Amino acid sequence: MKIVISGYYGFDNVGDEAILYSIIQALKKNDPEIEVTVLSNNPEYTRKTYGVQAVNRWKLGEVHSAIKASNGLISGGGSLLQDETGFKSIPYYTGIIKIAQMLKKPVFVYAQGMGPIHKSYNQMIVKNVLKKTKVTVRDEASKKLLKKIGLKNPIQIVPDPVMGVSINRNSSQWWDLQSFQGPVLTVSVRDWPSTVNFKGEIAQALDKLASVGVEIVFVPMHGEHDEKASSEVAALMSGKSYISPYMDSIEEKISIIGKSDALVGMRLHALIFSSITYTPFIALSYDPKIDAFAEICQQPVAGHVNETGWTADSLFESIQQVLANAEVESKKLQEKVEPLQQSAMETAKQAIQLFKE
Repeated sequence: MKIVISGYYGFDNVGDEAILYSIIQALKKNDPEIEVTVLSNNPEYTRKTYGVQAVNRWKLGEVHSAIKASNGLISGGGSLLQDETGFKSIPYYTGIIKIAQMLKKPVFVYAQGMGPIHKSYNQMIVKNVLKKTKVTVRDEASKKLLKKIGLKNPIQIVPDPVMGVSINRNSSQWWDLQSFQGPVLTVSVRDWPSTVNFKGEIAQALDKLASVGVEIVFVPMHGEHDEKASSEVAALMSGKSYISPYMDSIEEKISIIGKSDALVGMRLHALIFSSITYTPFIALSYDPKIDAFAEICQQPVAGHVNETGWTADSLFESIQQVLANAEVESKKLQEKVEPLQQSAMETAKQAIQLFKE
């Protein structure tokens, strides 16, 4: 069986690369003989990293040929169908789906997070294109959005694919070279346009934690972009902090977060990495997907970076409370996450079954 996967791949975003890694892993676990071709911004990197075929996502001739030779298309996961971060995403990803539909290939929408979709014409595009697909989404808010714009298909809520990934938690050489003395808090920050000085508030809270012996470790999730954001917050601190290598592999980043006592984070897949290692987290939200995942895991949201109502002191207190009860919080998180880890593998099985039919 040959499957083509379309998503935000080859852009050096660890969250999206982790999605691809986990989808490939789940597909091959269900069918070791499966042949995967990925539509990538960096085909050479994708081929070398995952041991799959890859074509340039921007060369429509290559894309057309790959889909034509396949048994079906997987679209996902991640937040592909949204117009919050730009106007190109919805036309591109629905365009890829339309190519598959024109070639009469089945399409499986794989654990996507939908929206926001602000423009009415984008809502119409998504509704019309998805009505001929099998749709799975990763949260209730995504399902409600699709129903609101008029999609009549059955829509199934499934875990984010990364919840099912198998990992080696002892794979960080960088961590092994450090000599951390106290409890370790990992931190995931990103840039986001806001009138709230959220980086300053985060830095103050981290300084208070450092002053009571907590080791602060930034984990950049989106290459140089998040390394820059991490450096900016670190520069606002007077206490010591560390920034792990931004080029670390997915497994290395998961390992670092898994070895820490807790995480405070903005990036969704930092929170997911935290959850699959049963590391308690405190979320800082910039998008509804953060709130949705924190609710699924019953972990606290300390504040929203576009809103007032939280301060460095309140963030400090939230983190301190989790660190003080880290073992209990870890067990509570494990109880929530284990069933999701088991069911995440089922999504790949559904996709394979659709393509067999």
